[in-house]
Amino acid sequence: MRGRSAECAALERLVSDARAGQSRVLVLRGEAGIGKTALLDFVSERASGFRVARVAGVESEMELPFAALQQLCVPLLEFSDRLPAPQRDALEIAFGRSAGRAPERFLVGLAVLSLIGAATESQPLIVLVDDAQWIDRISAQTLAFVARRLIAEPAAMVFAMRDGAVALDTDELSGLPELTLGGLEPGDARALLDSVILGRLDDQVRDRIVAETRGNPLALLELPRA
Repeated sequence: MRGRSAECAALERLVSDARAGQSRVLVLRGEAGIGKTALLDFVSERASGFRVARVAGVESEMELPFAALQQLCVPLLEFSDRLPAPQRDALEIAFGRSAGRAPERFLVGLAVLSLIGAATESQPLIVLVDDAQWIDRISAQTLAFVARRLIAEPAAMVFAMRDGAVALDTDELSGLPELTLGGLEPGDARALLDSVILGRLDDQVRDRIVAETRGNPLALLELPRA
C-alpha cells in the first residue's frame, strides 16, 4: 500500500504473532477516508490459512442490540455445540434463535470468548471490525470484553474506528492497543494523485491539492473526479 509501509509492517507482525499462538488486538483510528478499510483488507489478504470473521458497523443499526455481534458470529456458530450450555443458551437468545429472558452481558461475553477459542482449535482466526463507531453499544462492549481477555489463542482482532465519532466516555475500545493513521507524506500523496490524473498536472496545482486534502487518500482519489 502506497505510503503505509510502517502500518503494513505492524499488521504483518500481528498476523505472524497470531499464527504463532500469541493473541493480538489493534484499534486503527483515523478520519474518514484515511485508509482504515484498506488496511483491514490488507490484513485479510495476508491472513492465509486463517478463518476470517468480518463485520462493518451500520449507522442505522446502532440501536439494535447484538446486531453487529450476531453478524460477526454467524460463521462461527458451527462451534457453538462445544460451549457450556449456559453460554450456548445465552447466544441463542441474544441472536434471536430461541426465546427466553435477556441473557446477562457477562455470559454473552464469555460465550463469544469461548466461541473464538473453539474456532481456533482447528484454524487460526482473524476478527475484523470496520466502522466500529457505528456498532451497537452492547456488541461493542462484548467485543471489547473479548479483546481484553484473549491471551494465548491463535487469534487476532483488528478494529477500525473513525476519529471523533464516539464520545470519550462511550468509547468501549478505549485502552486497547491502537495505531492512529495520519495523512500520506507529500511525496506519497503526489504519487497517488498522479496515478489518477489523466494528462499533465501543473506542479502548483498538485501541491495545492495535496495541501488541501492533508494527504487523505480518499480525498486525493475523489477530488480530481469532482
